[in-house]
Amino acid sequence: MKKLAIYLMSGPETPELAEAAVEGGADLVELGFPFSDPLADGPVIRQAAERALAQGMRTEACLECLAATRERVDVPLVPMTYAALLEAYGYERFAADAEAAGASTMIVADLPAGERAELRRVQLVAPTSTDERLRLASDLTVGWLYLVTLTGTTGAREYLSPSLAGLVSRCRAVTDKPLYAGFGISEPKQARAAAELADGVVVGSRAVQVAEQGPDALRDYVRSLRAAIDEPVAAIID
Repeated sequence: MKKLAIYLMSGPETPELAEAAVEGGADLVELGFPFSDPLADGPVIRQAAERALAQGMRTEACLECLAATRERVDVPLVPMTYAALLEAYGYERFAADAEAAGASTMIVADLPAGERAELRRVQLVAPTSTDERLRLASDLTVGWLYLVTLTGTTGAREYLSPSLAGLVSRCRAVTDKPLYAGFGISEPKQARAAAELADGVVVGSRAVQVAEQGPDALRDYVRSLRAAIDEPVAAIID
């Protein structure tokens, strides 16, 4: 079965939202740790980060949020953060505290493969990555390889990036680890199309937007993604 990962920004309401996402069919939840200068994020997640920072969601508060979320769900939880936060907190300390709080692994959006190789994490690759970088990231990644489907920041797009097929093909040639596609996926039809190529789909910006409407709305949205991903091919052809 193809996997569905949902991104949520850490905040007081996040544990309840994560529970709703899992009830809707999410197999994995990414928890954003807000940062003041999130270079990889588009306007939706940047604004969510600003709100979270205004609520006092610093690194320790986010780790507490992670622990509270772990009490509610039993799927993998993956903090997604930036190197500057880990530099300030301490790389080894963060890794230990995140694991203690219930993290399965982590994502550091702006830390290239090969840097801080001792930090066990999911690696990201993009259409612009060279074959050499694909091999390095594949060798170092923990659990799965995150395929950034386009060049640019996070955010909903009207169409699935045409670059994904080529990136999947190049990654399949160098690794047998699961490939999860993210960035720009917001609608069920896009999630379905991505799942036909990759082993998993990550939905971020649109999930954050829907989460603002509360747990019920998020649960229904995730269900729509799950249904699209799981829909038999014959049903789509018909």
